[in-house]
Amino acid sequence: MNKKKFGSRGPLVSEIGMGTYYDIGWIILSRIGILRGAEDKIKALKAGIEGGITLIDTAEIYGSEVLVRKAIEGYNREDLFIVSKVWSNHLRREALIKSLNNSLKRLNTNYLDLYLIHWPNRRVPINETISAMEEMVDQGKIRYFGVSNFSLNELIEARQATKKYDITAVQINYSLLHRDPEKDIIPYCQKEGIAIMAYYPLGHGRLVKEIEKLKPIMEKYKKTPAQIVLNWLASRDFVFPIPRASREVHVKENLGASGWKLADEDLDYLDKVFPKPS
Repeated sequence: MNKKKFGSRGPLVSEIGMGTYYDIGWIILSRIGILRGAEDKIKALKAGIEGGITLIDTAEIYGSEVLVRKAIEGYNREDLFIVSKVWSNHLRREALIKSLNNSLKRLNTNYLDLYLIHWPNRRVPINETISAMEEMVDQGKIRYFGVSNFSLNELIEARQATKKYDITAVQINYSLLHRDPEKDIIPYCQKEGIAIMAYYPLGHGRLVKEIEKLKPIMEKYKKTPAQIVLNWLASRDFVFPIPRASREVHVKENLGASGWKLADEDLDYLDKVFPKPS
């Protein structure tokens, strides 16, 4: 698994990560202690770690932090880059600190590598949330912080609220089927050195069905649709796809998206069959 710098301010991490959002049903059942298919999900995460994936994404609302804790047991914590997110109704200072401490407890770790604001909340001043984030950096409970599902204007506003540390990363819906972020937030982040975590990198599974469009590249590189589209994302500056890790076989397939490079003519071809936004 290749590694690359996590934006201009972060460390080297695996160019492909693992996401642990499963579905709404999983979230609801996890609230009452039912962890459906937990062993398979833990096995999938372990397979990724064994294959060199260091970037693991979770969130307090996902109900999967306990799975991440079990998956990372026995591995060197400092070799991993663990990301979690605070929900939008916990953005007041005291609520954020409580949420962070609860996440640390569920993950059984003393710190998070990255803590993200999961969704913006216009009812809470961004200055208060960012100030709490910076306070947590000073306390050593988080190394970096960032935002998720923010518009470009909201990202700029969040950066303006910082006093000591800059926004390190954004997390957005980005794939060959959803290229709208290329209009504004992606070029901005690339210019400013902000890491981009791409969720739904397989277009909610739709991209792996685009066999006809991907067939020429599949045949050329002997790669699967998932490996091609993940490689396309990972080849872009500061972009880190985080496909869901729910089954070991899929995680092992995703590992094959790293360690090779699409030729320029193949990138041009993908731009033609999956057009850029106008």
